[in-house]
This record gives sequence, C-alpha cells and structure tokens, in this order.
Amino acid sequence: MRYMKYGLGVLAFALLVFISWLTLTPAPQGILVLEYHHVSDDVGDDGWAYTVPVADFAEQLDYLQAEGYTTITMQDFMRAKKGKQELPAKPVVLTFDDGYEDNYTTLLPMLEERHMVGTVYMITNSIGRKGYLSWNQLRDMQNRGIELGSHTANHQPLTSLDREKQAEEMKLSKLLMEWNGLKTIYTFSYPNGAYDEGMPELLKENEYLTAVTGDGGLNTFKTNTYLLQRTNIPHPRLGLTEFKLRLFKSEVMTRLGIHQHLVNE
Repeated sequence: MRYMKYGLGVLAFALLVFISWLTLTPAPQGILVLEYHHVSDDVGDDGWAYTVPVADFAEQLDYLQAEGYTTITMQDFMRAKKGKQELPAKPVVLTFDDGYEDNYTTLLPMLEERHMVGTVYMITNSIGRKGYLSWNQLRDMQNRGIELGSHTANHQPLTSLDREKQAEEMKLSKLLMEWNGLKTIYTFSYPNGAYDEGMPELLKENEYLTAVTGDGGLNTFKTNTYLLQRTNIPHPRLGLTEFKLRLFKSEVMTRLGIHQHLVNE
C-alpha cells in the first residue's frame, strides 16, 4: 500500500509539472487546418458522427473570429511559403471533405456572411449524385472564393491499392475536374487520412502542391506540404467546449512532436 501511495504521488507530481509546462510556456505558432464534412441539421444516422449542426458551426466560426483568426486557402499558404504574399497573424484553413450539397446550400452562405473562405475536397465520381455537389455548384463556389481540391476519384483507401492504382486515383480526379471547366486543382485530401511514405512523391508527379492528413497539429513552412497537419471536427457532444479542446489538442500535439511532419530544407 505504501508503494502504491508513493507511485500515485509521483504520478500526480509529474502530471502537475506537465500541466504547468503546457499552461506557462508560450503557445506554439502555426497554421491551423480544420477538417469538416457535413454542416447540416438533417443527416441520417450513418453521417451523424461527421455532421456539425448549423448552430454549432456558426458558434465555431464566431469563436474563431473573436479569437482573431483569419481564414485562408491552401493556395494562400503556398504563396506565402514562396514569399509571394503575407499571412495574417492567426491563419486558419477550413476544409470540407467529400463534397456534400450542404456545402453549397448551407455552408457557403455562412462563410460569406462572415467574409470567410474555405477549401472543399471533392470525390469526383460523386459529383452530380444525390446529396453531392453538382458541376454548376462547384463552378459557382470557385467563382465566389472557395478553393476546390481532390479527394480522389472514388474515395478508396489508398493504402489498400498498389502504386499504379494510387496514382490513377490522384490523376483522374484532378483531370476530371479541370476538364469540366474548374480552375486548376492544386490540393489533395487523403481518404480517411490514410497515406504511406510513397504518396507525397506521387502527388508531386501529378502536379499537386499540398495534401492534408488526419494528424492533428499546427503547420509551419517547415511542415511537409504533402503531409499537412489537420484537426478533425466531428459532431460536437460538449458544444463549444469540445471545439476549444480540439484546438488545444493540436497545440499539445505540436509541442510534443507527435505525428508532426517536419522536413529539413
């Protein structure tokens, strides 16, 4: 019993030191990338975990603005990395995977109301299907400041495919969008966040400039641009408190260097 109490005391002390380190040291600086899917009040059970209700999403956007964040696109990030533009003091990239129709009917007006922008990653073989964005909607979104990216042609887990099929999913999705009159597609989202060490080179060969993972954290100009850190925002169970905790988790992951994709340049 004595040794157990001693062990608990050491654990409590270590936890106190860790918490003090987190709260007293300066927060890490970097570009926050948030991952969404649906923004809607009307989604079935299958999509519940990936859906942020409208009121919650509005609260999250207003919180980001109140905290001084400014939305940018992935192209803004790359232009700044190459010295062609300046980033705001607290940049954030809002990303939306799969390309659901509510991204146009619900999400877009909410962003425009707040003078915000975002990046939508489209499963290209789903374009025009029920519940997904149409070609006309995608063209209109681009014209209104939304950046479009690829989420592959068929949303297959790329790590289960051979190199030829991986490259095909990357290439076909990009070409299909560009052949249908959309502006050049430069950014990519790995389905389910799954990637392997060979995919960054495949993306580079297919003329992508950036790609986002599902690994939380903050991005700097030293982050591998084909393995950008991204923080998932699922259906909230604890309201805005949960949103704040997820942002804080990204800071912690960055501080501790957990799944951070830095390169030496």
